Amino acid sequence: MKKYGAEFLGTLALVLIGCGAIVIGGFGSSFPLGILPIGLAFGLTVMAMAYGIGPISGGHVNPAVTVAVLVSGRMTGRDAIGYIVAQLIGAVAGAGLLVLILRGRSQGYDIAGDGLGQNGWGQAVGDGYGLAAAIASEFVATLLFAIVILGATSAKGATPVAGLAIGLTLTVLHLPFVNVTGLSVNPARSLGPAVFVGGGALAQVWMFLVVPTLAGAVAGWLFRSNALEP
Repeated sequence: MKKYGAEFLGTLALVLIGCGAIVIGGFGSSFPLGILPIGLAFGLTVMAMAYGIGPISGGHVNPAVTVAVLVSGRMTGRDAIGYIVAQLIGAVAGAGLLVLILRGRSQGYDIAGDGLGQNGWGQAVGDGYGLAAAIASEFVATLLFAIVILGATSAKGATPVAGLAIGLTLTVLHLPFVNVTGLSVNPARSLGPAVFVGGGALAQVWMFLVVPTLAGAVAGWLFRSNALEP
């Protein structure tokens, strides 16, 4: 239960801080200059959680990462289910806390109109990329992210700066892909805001649940098959 609680807290922090940078910090409306601050908000939060809760749970804070670790053979199915449930609940809680803060604005906040930093494609986000581009971006970005995580935390590749490498990788991935989907690489990060925004965000969330999870599974298989294992 301590591990599941850590994953809940870590994912809550990721959604609150990352999506908060978009809607409270206002960086979502200042592209392209706002892309780096948003990337840093997500990346540095992941880095902080890697060191903060990593000794307890490994600091996955991402169902796609948990699937990658499971398929690679580094955790049990029972633990993986507990992790994923805790991550999804934590993401919804983080988005809910963000809504609570935004509703404290004196001029109010239109969640449906202004959003919560949710992911999407087409006219819903960025430069209007279609579904095929969105799927390709999320698959490739998640695959690269999961490979870095599995490599940096492997028995032979483990390093004290693994958390830094993982956080910086997530930051860098925002630079090319944020205008395609808002960059998810994390089903929980996408689900949390979509639950409260509803409408198109909730209708499109399926892709962010499925594609990153598949990419995580492929990364895990590459390590389990020794194709990438050091």
